[in-house]
Amino acid sequence: MTDKSAPSKGLDRLAEKAAAPPAAGRQPIDCGHFDIRIARDGTWFYRGSPIARLPLVRLFSTVLRRDADGSYWLVTPAERGRITVDDAPFVAVGVTITGAEREQQLIFRTNVDDTVAADGDHPNPYVLVRNGLEARLSRPVFYELVERGTEERVGDATLFGVWSKGRFFPLGRLDGKA
Repeated sequence: MTDKSAPSKGLDRLAEKAAAPPAAGRQPIDCGHFDIRIARDGTWFYRGSPIARLPLVRLFSTVLRRDADGSYWLVTPAERGRITVDDAPFVAVGVTITGAEREQQLIFRTNVDDTVAADGDHPNPYVLVRNGLEARLSRPVFYELVERGTEERVGDATLFGVWSKGRFFPLGRLDGKA
């Protein structure tokens, strides 16, 4: 996904149509398993070859859904197909930190240019992007959070973590317990 070209207006329009819910009473046709895989580093593959066009990956990401059983699907109003996700479908590749101390806000940017603020339950090292779809924190983003981290006493444990929107997000324990 090294293509940094400007987003295609045609793909943007297609993404809006594809993300629309199906017509009332109509279910998408189940196409089985698409030969699409999202690697741990966020690279999308089709039939074993990386998808190099970032606008196409962004388009696919807009129709990505996760079922209650944990399976991932690309779903349009007309059809749906299962895909393989090695870890999380997205990677948090950047973080913007505004404010200070407990009221600071962490805003993450994913590899498909979604942005999400840490303000709810986010299991470390993941952030919830939307509807059960998570982004794994990239190593540089994690290290940036560590740089901004602070010690907090939570219950009977001393935790190291960061604050966002008045909520503490632990990155690890400091009391030697696992």
